[in-house]
Amino acid sequence: MKRTNTCGELSKNDIKKSVELAGWMASRRDHGGIIFVDLRDRYGLTQVVLDPKHNKAAHKIAEHVSREDVLHIKGKVRARGKDLENPKLKTGEIEVIVDELEILNKAMTPPIEIDDNKEASEEVRMKYRYLDLRRPKMQKHLEFRAKVAQATREYFTDNNFIEITTPLLVKSTPEGARDYVVPSRVNPGKFYALPQSPQLYKQILMCSGMDRYFQLPICLRDEDLRADRQPEHTQIDVEMSFVDLEDLWTTFEGLYKHIWKKVLGKDLKTPFPRIPYKESMDKYGNDKPDIRYDLHLVNVNNIVKGSEFGVFNSIIEHGGLIKCVASPGELSRKELDEYITFAQELGAKGMAWMRVGKDGLESNIAKYFSDKIKKELVKATGAKEGQILMFVADKEKVTNAVLGRLRIKLADHFKIYDQEEFNFCWITEFPLFEWDDDNEKWEMAHHMFCMPKKEHIKFIESDPGKVICTQYDLVMNGWELGSGSIRNHSPEVQKTIMKSVGFDEKEAEERFGFLLEAFKYGAPPHGGIGIGFDRTVALMLHQTDIREVIAFPKNKSAECPMDGSPGKIDERQMKELHISTTTKK
Repeated sequence: MKRTNTCGELSKNDIKKSVELAGWMASRRDHGGIIFVDLRDRYGLTQVVLDPKHNKAAHKIAEHVSREDVLHIKGKVRARGKDLENPKLKTGEIEVIVDELEILNKAMTPPIEIDDNKEASEEVRMKYRYLDLRRPKMQKHLEFRAKVAQATREYFTDNNFIEITTPLLVKSTPEGARDYVVPSRVNPGKFYALPQSPQLYKQILMCSGMDRYFQLPICLRDEDLRADRQPEHTQIDVEMSFVDLEDLWTTFEGLYKHIWKKVLGKDLKTPFPRIPYKESMDKYGNDKPDIRYDLHLVNVNNIVKGSEFGVFNSIIEHGGLIKCVASPGELSRKELDEYITFAQELGAKGMAWMRVGKDGLESNIAKYFSDKIKKELVKATGAKEGQILMFVADKEKVTNAVLGRLRIKLADHFKIYDQEEFNFCWITEFPLFEWDDDNEKWEMAHHMFCMPKKEHIKFIESDPGKVICTQYDLVMNGWELGSGSIRNHSPEVQKTIMKSVGFDEKEAEERFGFLLEAFKYGAPPHGGIGIGFDRTVALMLHQTDIREVIAFPKNKSAECPMDGSPGKIDERQMKELHISTTTKK
C-alpha cells in the first residue's frame, strides 16, 4: 500500500507515529523557506510540512509541486504549534513533518477550482466532471448516496426480500415516455428497448413465486429534461404478493423510517397521512402537496355566484372554477404586480385580488361584491387584516395549476415552513382514466397495469371517468418520490382496460402477450412501487437538482460533455446493424 492512513483521520493520538499519506496537492504555502502543503483525498485534508533543515531532498522536490499534483509522502506526525491549530479540520490539531516526498503524477493547471466556494458553470462542471467530483461537497454527496443504498438493501434483506436483476434489453412497450431503442445485429430490422422501469418483469416475478422482490435498477426514458429528471435514473423498485394497500404503505413507510434513522439519525413519524387525489387537488391545486404548511386553496364558486363581477359570472356559467388563496402576510403593490405577472406566465388570463382592510375587502373590483359576499370570502379563507385574497378563474385544470404554484411561491416568499423538516404523505384514490381533449378519447391516467377498485370495474367500458384505481403516490415536501399500486392480475380485466384505450386484442397480444400469458397460469394478487432513488437522496441533502447526487449525469440536452455522448458511429457499424440515418452530413 502507498499509504498507512488517509488524509482525514490523524489526530493527537497519532503524534510521533510514522505514516505514509497519498493524495492531491490542494494548496502550497512557502513561509520563509518552510513549505506547507495541504494534502487532500476524499477523507479530508492533512497539513504536511517540508523543512530544509529536516530533509533537504524532500524540500527541494516540494519547490516544484503545483496544484492537483498527485503526491506520496512519508513522515512523522507532530502537534501543531501553539495557536496554530485549525478547528475547522478533523486533522487540525496535527501536521506531518516530511521525510520523503514523491510526485506520483504531475497535473496541468485545472480549468476549474477544486473548491466548494468557487463553483464553475454547469457546462464546465459537466465537461470536467472528474475534477468537479474532487470537490469535498460532491464526494460527500456520493458517500451519502452509498449510505442510503446500503440502508435500503439492509432494510429489504432484513424483511425477507430477494434482490433480483431484470434485463436491460427488453421489448418496447408503452409506459408513458419514449423508449431508447437498440438495434439488433443478429435480428435485422428488429430493436430492443432500454427499460423505462422493470414493471412487466417484476409482475412476472410475482407469477414466478418470488413473493418479495426488490432491486435498485437504472431506468431509461427519452423525455425532456429538468432539474429532477435525467434520461437515466436509479429507482428503488419493489413488488410483493398477497398484500393489500395497508401492507404496502406500512412496508414502504418502514423503509423510509429505517433510511432516515440510519443515515440522518432522525425519527420519522408514521403512518404518513393518506390524502385522496380529489382532496389534494381541491386543497393544494396539485397531486404532490407540500403539507409542511397550512395554506389551502378555497373554492368560492358558490360564494361569488350572483355578484356583479361579470368575469366571475361568465366563468361559472361555462362550468369553470374560481378559487382563491390568502397571502400569509402583507404585499407591496410592486410585489402584488409580480404575482399577477407570475400567474399570467403560468397560463392564467389574469389574477384578481382584494386586500383585507379595517373596513372589509378593498381593491378596484371590491365594488362589484356585496358586503355579505365580502364577509363570506373573509370567513371562508380565514384572512386577517393586511392579507390579500388572490383569485384565479378559469377551467378547473388551469385554476388548480396556477393557484397551486402561487401557493408554493407565497410559502417561499414568506418562509412559512421549516426547511429542515421532512413531511411525507400518500396521495390515494387516483382516477384510472383521463380524457384527452386533443384526440377526444380516454387515456390511461398513469399506466394500464393498475387494478381498479372492485366496485368500479363495471364502469371501465360504460363510464371510464368514474373508475377510481388503487394507485398511490409517495410525496415529500411537495416532491413526488414514487408511485405504485395494487396490480391488475386478472387477464380479463386487463384486456378490458386495454380495449378502453384503443388496444385491440391483436395489438395487446403483440405488446403484452408474454405478461398476459403468464397471468393464465395462476397470478397471485400483487402490488408494489417504483421510488426515485436519486430524488430521495437529493432531497435528503436539501438539493433540488438530482445531478448533484449522480456521478456522471447528462446536461439539459441529454448530452455528456465529458465523453461526448451521444456520438456518431461509423458506416461499418451502421451496416452491421442494418440501419441508416436521414440526417444530412
